[in-house]
Amino acid sequence: MIGWFTNFLAIKMLFRPIHPWRIPFTDMELRGLIPGRREEIAASIGKTVEEELISVKDLISRLIEGENRMELIRTIRVNILNVIDERIPAIVPAAIKQAILSRIRDILTEEIGSFVDNSMGDLIEDSIKKIDISSLVEERINSLELDHVERLILEISGRELRHIELLGGILGGVIGLAQGLLLLVI
Repeated sequence: MIGWFTNFLAIKMLFRPIHPWRIPFTDMELRGLIPGRREEIAASIGKTVEEELISVKDLISRLIEGENRMELIRTIRVNILNVIDERIPAIVPAAIKQAILSRIRDILTEEIGSFVDNSMGDLIEDSIKKIDISSLVEERINSLELDHVERLILEISGRELRHIELLGGILGGVIGLAQGLLLLVI
């Protein structure tokens, strides 16, 4: 029971108490590990996500590849064509207007594709300097309520934490039996 209880208590102390508890007649305070070191943990997670998991360059590059690239080109082309269509005077005959728009559509498709392929690299490099995933992750974690953080962690690793509790009970039981046998032998 002692092994199970100590592991159970240790796991609960990761999150609880959320607010510091002052131990009477001492200068000591009890506070859960995560609430007590929240900012430090959030900064560490943010740094790890940025350095090991998600590269800003990869993230931005994915925006201009494959289907995303075609959708980007199409959206830019449609918006520019809509502006041009609105600005062509009404006195221009419809056939001439359609011929102009058709030619501009072809030019835009070619030029926007060329721009995305050639100039977006420079824009990506500039964007990378401005985007700080680490800070974004850190801010998001710090904005979450501690109860919500606890639920997230327990959802992710609840089964493993229960196994740790059980293992503590089993280990405590084995040690208790070994001690009991030693006392009988002695």
